[in-house]
Amino acid sequence: MTTFSVVPGSVVSGILADSHKDVLRIVAATYVAHEQGKSVNPDSYFLRFPEKPSARVIALPCYLGGEVDTIGMKWIASFPDNTGQGLPRASATLLLNDYATGYPLACLEAAGISAARTAASAAVAARELTAGAGEVGLAVIGAGVIARTIVDYLAANGVAVADVLVHDLDATSADRLTRHAAERLGVRATAGTLDEALSRDLVVFATTAAAPYVPADTPLRPGQTLLNVSLRDLAPELLLRSNNIVDDVDHCLKAQTSPHLAEQLTGSREFVTGTLGALLEGRVTTDPARPTVFSPFGLGILDLAVGHHVLQVAKSRGGVVEIPDFIGETSRW
Repeated sequence: MTTFSVVPGSVVSGILADSHKDVLRIVAATYVAHEQGKSVNPDSYFLRFPEKPSARVIALPCYLGGEVDTIGMKWIASFPDNTGQGLPRASATLLLNDYATGYPLACLEAAGISAARTAASAAVAARELTAGAGEVGLAVIGAGVIARTIVDYLAANGVAVADVLVHDLDATSADRLTRHAAERLGVRATAGTLDEALSRDLVVFATTAAAPYVPADTPLRPGQTLLNVSLRDLAPELLLRSNNIVDDVDHCLKAQTSPHLAEQLTGSREFVTGTLGALLEGRVTTDPARPTVFSPFGLGILDLAVGHHVLQVAKSRGGVVEIPDFIGETSRW
């Protein structure tokens, strides 16, 4: 109880590299557990800076019951200007606490965990929403770490992809993701325009956009699936003409996301079709005459569940740095 565990990023990355199937299973199960009320997932807290308007640090506290039965908090920084220096946009740590006593248990480097749970969420939704469609033409808009990880998880989850089109404002990033997608998915991959990307069967948005740039009159088609991972790319009017699946209604309809803008536009949440957890339980039906948009705000319980798994594997592999006597006082008197 007095020992505190630290899992370095190199160990986390090594575990995640061969845990795609485990992460997919854990993420799907966590969505269902959340739908069944087995979690506590309050609002995230955003720390912003007047002199760095594009930067933020977010705290995501949560509790997940069941086999995890652990408290956790992800502390994740998003500094988009990092990319200009060749650095990743995001960095993160995950703190785990014992549910019985509240004592801190472990700290894990969590940028990879955050990317993995985000990508797994997209891949779980993609498989559900494209089931029965056969091979789909995939477009990825935004060519960073999240986009790369989503491609990996789409492959791991058996989403049948015919070919890939990548669009990014940075040609170098687009080229790198194009080559990665071709290698990972074993299909033809090319770079293209935004309009070309928006015409594909399965469209992934993984950008750093702060406001919608996909116009309201964009011609989306029935059966098309859009994974609105970056949340702020689509004009709200597009959502009003679509099926809308979210991870959590209250979480997703805030912070000027496209679903939040749609709520402001209509004064109602009636455009929301349902949650991913309910979809996985078979309790949500989408209208085939409409496109479908999946908007995941990102739940801390996903990081907690994946982090809990990583910690157990790290301990079994001897990859944990143990700090004995981390707790200063172990008795009241």
